[in-house]
Amino acid sequence: MTAGRRTVGFNFLDQPALPAPQVSEAEARRIVSSYYGIDGAAVSLGSQQDKNFLIHRSGTADVVGVLKVANPAFNGVELAAQDAAAKLIAEAEPELRIAVPLPNRDGAKLTTVDGLLVRLLRYLPGGTLIDADYLGPAAVAGLGEVAARVSRALTGFAHDGLDRVLQWDLRYGADVVAALIGHVEDPAHRERLLTATGEAWERITRVADDLPRQAVHLDITDANVVVSPAADGTRRPDGVIDFGDLTDTWAVSELAIAASSVLGHTGTEPWSILPAVRAFHAIRPLTAAEIDALWPMVVLRTAVLIVSGAQQAELDPDNAYVTEQSDGEWRMFEQATGVPMDVMTALIRADLGVAAPPAESEGAVPMISDGASDAVVTLDLSPSSDLYDFAFTPGGWLPPDVEDRFARRAVADGAALVLTRFGEPRLGPAPALSQRSAEVVPTGVRLWPAQPLTLVAPWDGEVIDSGADTVTVRGDAYEVTLTGVRPVTGATAVRAGDPVAGADAAQWADVAVRPAGAVTAPFLVRPEVAPGWLARARDPRPVLGLPPDIAVSPVADLVERRDRSFAPVQEFYYREPPQIERGWRHYLMSTAGRCYLDMVNNVTVLGHAHPRVADTAARQLRKLNTNSRFNYAAVVEYSERLAAELPDPLDTVFLVNSGSEASDLAIRLALAATGRRDVVAMREAYHGWTYGTDAVSTSTADNPHALATRPDWVHTVESPNSFRGKYRGPDVGRYAGEAVAQIEQLVADGRAPAGFICESVYGNAGGMALPDGYLRQVYAAVRGAGGLAIADEVQVGYGRLGHWFWGFEQQDVVPDIVSMAKSTGNGYPLGAVITSRAVAEAFRSQGYFFSSTGGSPLSCAIGLTVLDVLREEDLQGNAVRVGGHLKARLEALADKHSIIGTVHGVGLYLGVEMVRDRERLEPATGETAAICERMLELGVVIQPTGDHSNILKTKPPLCIDIESADFYVDALDRVLTEGW
Repeated sequence: MTAGRRTVGFNFLDQPALPAPQVSEAEARRIVSSYYGIDGAAVSLGSQQDKNFLIHRSGTADVVGVLKVANPAFNGVELAAQDAAAKLIAEAEPELRIAVPLPNRDGAKLTTVDGLLVRLLRYLPGGTLIDADYLGPAAVAGLGEVAARVSRALTGFAHDGLDRVLQWDLRYGADVVAALIGHVEDPAHRERLLTATGEAWERITRVADDLPRQAVHLDITDANVVVSPAADGTRRPDGVIDFGDLTDTWAVSELAIAASSVLGHTGTEPWSILPAVRAFHAIRPLTAAEIDALWPMVVLRTAVLIVSGAQQAELDPDNAYVTEQSDGEWRMFEQATGVPMDVMTALIRADLGVAAPPAESEGAVPMISDGASDAVVTLDLSPSSDLYDFAFTPGGWLPPDVEDRFARRAVADGAALVLTRFGEPRLGPAPALSQRSAEVVPTGVRLWPAQPLTLVAPWDGEVIDSGADTVTVRGDAYEVTLTGVRPVTGATAVRAGDPVAGADAAQWADVAVRPAGAVTAPFLVRPEVAPGWLARARDPRPVLGLPPDIAVSPVADLVERRDRSFAPVQEFYYREPPQIERGWRHYLMSTAGRCYLDMVNNVTVLGHAHPRVADTAARQLRKLNTNSRFNYAAVVEYSERLAAELPDPLDTVFLVNSGSEASDLAIRLALAATGRRDVVAMREAYHGWTYGTDAVSTSTADNPHALATRPDWVHTVESPNSFRGKYRGPDVGRYAGEAVAQIEQLVADGRAPAGFICESVYGNAGGMALPDGYLRQVYAAVRGAGGLAIADEVQVGYGRLGHWFWGFEQQDVVPDIVSMAKSTGNGYPLGAVITSRAVAEAFRSQGYFFSSTGGSPLSCAIGLTVLDVLREEDLQGNAVRVGGHLKARLEALADKHSIIGTVHGVGLYLGVEMVRDRERLEPATGETAAICERMLELGVVIQPTGDHSNILKTKPPLCIDIESADFYVDALDRVLTEGW
């Protein structure tokens, strides 16, 4: 504590803390009536030190303000400083809402009532961040931004009321813990708190003299930052309340305290604070000393909260607010101490882009001295590595000995020594599905010698650790640890070149190098914290006597490159998209080594990287790939197989490259066959991006101006949306009647349609089935008018519905033209249009038809293989079994969470519609986006669909299994339970 400092607030050393004032709700009502002229109702709010009341006008829900009765430990000078600071921030940062004091009847901001100091503060609606169990990155960043704006506004603010000693001031944090530790009952807890405090304080004192000081709010936390609900359902932090801890101290305390409050929330981990740090740094840049002090201050803050709460609980045992905070404060401490402080500091530096590149750790003598380094093979174990192309087991994941297999293959090809890479995320044989990222980033290298290998000391030093299979040698600057070896020296001191360990042939040994005295890193760490660990490690290759390996490219570089060369209108999923370079069955793998459950890729109907498709493509490419004007068997065989999948009279096939091209051609066929130009389409539908398919696409999610920009030859009928449309329940049959009436009116107007196009199951609406009998009535009307019925099966066809191979079968109709794609090539660009011979022949009036790769030998070979695998692996049956289980679980989830309005669809063509109100069916658009972002963190790829972007598009590869379906539902349950 600073000698001679005047104490005007809490003095945790010289006097006990005081309990909150004992003021009742009735007394609060009397105060606001007598002194503020307000006839109001008072509701007590939680607080550790003061007594707070929410004041409503009597008989209404209107909130007038918050009555704050100050703890007797505070005086008028301090409160005046708080009010002045609030006024200053409100003026300097107009984007922030600030709880400034309101005047009493006499115009004063401070009122004395029975010896207590009272203020009525402006009420900020919206609730605080503490109301959410889970804080997403956007909310955390918002917290950091608010803290930065407050810090910026208070720069240079001075007031006598800042001259105080507070237990929350981190300059006194170590003293607070030492003074109050006796209030913590558990001896083990006391020891942990004292150890963490000592380590944090030692790091803070190293840079304390370089830390800027200023006026600090000191309590920008989840409980004191208020949010404004946005129109899209998101919550933006923009308000600040409770200036009770205002003081003059280290400026970085503002961020440390804000960041620490994040750690008490469900689902957060130490690195969850990084968005707040980035946001703060962007507005109010941190100095090097502040970065070094930040995480130790977070640790210290959590310890102070625990001991202060323990003390306050003894003083005020009936204060529920105090006792309820205990579990959350211990969670904060567990998170703050879950990663070594130096590692978290290095992670923060790396995240801010201010980390210095680590120096190479060269040894005086190469550790490998017996010639093995002459034939070294470095294994690429990254997710994009070609090594994995044949490593996945059919229907499963990687075998447990996958790395051994790779090493043996390299040795068989002549390698004397096989090494893995340092710092490069890898795939491993661990289970594929997990809500938690796996430890996949190596902080060292592994080596596999073909013959027994002797490893020598790279420098003069000492053996500081030696066990049954491990040796650590420390030099002046660095130390090296060998694991999985045979120690060959019993000496404690070694000279460079002395043998220290033997590595057996055909066995893995791990090598890790770090600065001398640095904390020992796990050999594999999680990708989120890897930059922190890697900053405290060194590439072992130079110490082994080998040249450094390649560096790992950050994902951000790829996003920036994409933006420069790839038209931005071609958007990508997610705010911070993972880099996906590999897929397998219903899994997607990022370059960070994270495995995701893929719930949206209905293109890969068989699953990603199906070996049969890959083998077919490779074989055909080695033989021939040309166009369908040449005579070869594959185009005939595929056309016959496709036509056989459809009922009569659909027997003639056109092959194209995509769904857009297929549906565009379908429209052109109808125009040519009828000699007409008008087409009827359904609202809320999407058919493609070509001129023709865009014209009939009416989904405002894909084009906000879709309905206003239709050409005059397109006529739309009402979306038969049985969930939120104008007809529901027993009235849904009226949709078909209205569509028939519109078609009849077109005929009467002399504009008889050439055709009617719609998806057989409503795709963009989330897999919603059409009302029973809808297509039967509408098809009859359009045919009665001389037009043709077009079924867009691009998304729904190929067995996805389970009970039916084609969507139109569910409606018990046969269309005149069918367009299909996506599933037909399992991700390869292949589409088809199938119609009758008469309709196909009518197209000759338009000239000839040709598609360069439509019907190529390669596309046809792949198409045939897809049909074979669908049947042989019974994927349509799997859609029935897994799809039925999945829908039942999702419907049960809807009973638990009111945000789920309904579950659309059948088989593996489902949609989970999110609403804010089940009565008004208000779309939960912002919430759905936030849910998808959180699901990605938990290992699930899911995206919104529908005109309101409020439906979870649930259309996974048809190979998905029950375990994965349950994983999806369990993750969604967790997200909806935590909030967002």
